[in-house]
Parts: sequence; structure tokens; C-alpha cells
Amino acid sequence: MGKFGKWIAGGLGWALFGPIGGILGFTLGSLFEAPEFAKTKGYSATTTGSFAMTLLVLIAAVMKADGKVLKSELNFVKKYFVQSFGEDSAIEAIKMLQDILSQNIHVQSIGVQVKQNMDYSSRLQLLHLLFGVALADGKVDVSELNTIASIAGYIGISSKDFESIKSMFVADVDSAYKILGINRNASDDEVKKAYRKMAVKFHPDKVSHLGEDFQKQAKEKFQKVSEAYEQIKKERNIN
Repeated sequence: MGKFGKWIAGGLGWALFGPIGGILGFTLGSLFEAPEFAKTKGYSATTTGSFAMTLLVLIAAVMKADGKVLKSELNFVKKYFVQSFGEDSAIEAIKMLQDILSQNIHVQSIGVQVKQNMDYSSRLQLLHLLFGVALADGKVDVSELNTIASIAGYIGISSKDFESIKSMFVADVDSAYKILGINRNASDDEVKKAYRKMAVKFHPDKVSHLGEDFQKQAKEKFQKVSEAYEQIKKERNIN
């Protein structure tokens, strides 16, 4: 069993008896002959395994958003996973994803489960990764955007944080401000304060409990915040 399978096999935990556990249990079958089934309690218990399986199920939901799943989409997702986690894990994840895609996915029920059991920083990272997958083919389609927006609501992401992460992938003239959670009318002091707040919220250390691979992905989100701040500083000649 490769890394991705081990993450999930050892990380059912809180998801075992919920919709995510049901979907992944069916998908993985004999993979769970001897996993760690201790049910976790509290947000601090989010594991690499529970995060990885949630990501797979929600990726499937985004891919099915337009009513069809193309081979090209699977290839894009595979490429994303190769870049993020390596060839072996990508192959394993895609096999699981193909099985999940054949099942009915009740996004709202899964979202409620995630909100109840996953810490907020992990949920922010989950949203960031979903946008990354949606953009894997070079654009975020309206159907994908709507599905991700629904997911964000179900898992309890604030509208301001949703707009911040969305603006990292769907650019417009105010993207830098939206990433910092402010508008163009904000004062220089408000810009500085917003940057410090978002830098803390999106710092990679916030998801260190998810393991090095997912923490590495979190650095991209943190970098976008820094880039947005530098862009605004340059526009305003802020020292």
C-alpha cells in the first residue's frame, strides 16, 4: 500500500460512521482490515488520513459539478497530485477517485460532517486545494465555482475567507485587496493590519498537523497573501 492509501487507511477516525466513511469504506474495501478506528474528538484531532479522504470525496463532487467527468479532467487532477505528492501517491489517489466518482455524493451531508469534525485552518486548506484542482485545466468553470462556493458554505468558511482564497485563483482588478479581506477604500494602516491578520490565519504552521505534504501546499496560500500585500504596498508607495 502506498502513501496515499496508508494516509486514508489510518485516518478514517471520525469519518467512519458518516457519509465520508461510507463512501471511502465502499471504495477501499479490504484496505481497512486493520486500520486505526479510534474515533477522534475535537478539531485538534484532524489527521492526514481524514483530510486526504475528505479531499478526494470533495474533488469528486467538484468534478461532477457540470454533469460529466472527462478523461482530460482526470489527467489534470493526476498531474496536480503528481506535483503535490509524487507519482505513486497520485496513481493510488486517482484509482480511488475513479471509484468515488461512480457513487452518489451528498455534498451538504459531507460538508456538515467536515464542519463538525475538522479544525478551521484545515478547512481553509481544503478549500484552497479544491480551487487548485479546479484550475488544473487552466480555468475555473462557473459550475465548479458554484460547487466550491456551496462546499465552502457547508463546511463553515466565512464569506470573507472564501473571497480571499477564490481571489488567489480567479483574478480581477481588486484581487490583491480581496486576498487581504479588505476593499480599495481601506487606509494604509488597515492594509497593514489586514496583512498581519491574514498572514497569521494562513500561516503554514496552522496545518502542520496534516503532515509535510499538505503543509507544503499551505505555503502557496501564505505566499499569495505576501504577494498581494507587496502589490498593494507598491501601488500605494507604502514603506
